[in-house]
Amino acid sequence: MKHVPRKRFGQHFLTDQAVIADIVAAIRPQAEDAMVEIGPGLGALTTPLAAVLRHLHVIEIDRDIIARLRRAYLPARVSVHAGDVLEFDFSALQRELRVVGNLPYNISTPVLFHLARYAERIRDMHFMLQKEVVERMVAPPGGGDYGRLSVMLQYRFDMKLLLEVAPDAFSPPPQVDSAVVRLRPRPQAQLTAASEAGLAQVVRRAFSQRRKTLRNSLAGLLEADDYAALGIAPGLRAENLAVADFVAISNRLAGKDGSTAQ
Repeated sequence: MKHVPRKRFGQHFLTDQAVIADIVAAIRPQAEDAMVEIGPGLGALTTPLAAVLRHLHVIEIDRDIIARLRRAYLPARVSVHAGDVLEFDFSALQRELRVVGNLPYNISTPVLFHLARYAERIRDMHFMLQKEVVERMVAPPGGGDYGRLSVMLQYRFDMKLLLEVAPDAFSPPPQVDSAVVRLRPRPQAQLTAASEAGLAQVVRRAFSQRRKTLRNSLAGLLEADDYAALGIAPGLRAENLAVADFVAISNRLAGKDGSTAQ
């Protein structure tokens, strides 16, 4: 029976065989890899991955697709986890986890932040996302694409845009261009924020009104002597700061009195 894509799940199924081959080549699956696919859909990536891997985990929320997957693949080769990826406990799987998927664009950012919680268990991730989101993820400081998403993900991951994908590679075609991005967790020694929650609060506040200068957006948190000690001009805007600058700000706040931005 033909599956009708469901809008509420943001379903756009990858059908272009050349694009599928390029993605699998970028992932370079090896037989012993511990791999999980998010949103396998009709199996565009699942089938070529399962052909190489000794075992593959997949996470799917659509009951009809779950039934199709369980008919199509042997449980000994493919474990189908039914449910919402935003509630999935990735610590229940092996370490050195490789995560792949064509993420539903309507929940892609929450999925990325959810996975960041498990970064120490993850080897790498390869995702198809809305191109605009990928451009924001990898954006350098100084431009309009650089924002909260850029800072928080670049703190945790090294990222690279690998492949751009046109709408006609999908059925039904989305109304946006897509791109494949690779994320690799940064070594623990490079994660120098005293509190990641504190860092997140500073970044959120700094970008909440991004046209304001730091003097205004962080008013009440930093004084003139703080900016001098940090070597950061208070007349700059959030988009002008590197990730390391935000870490330095949050660490200074943590060191002053244990307080963080509210």
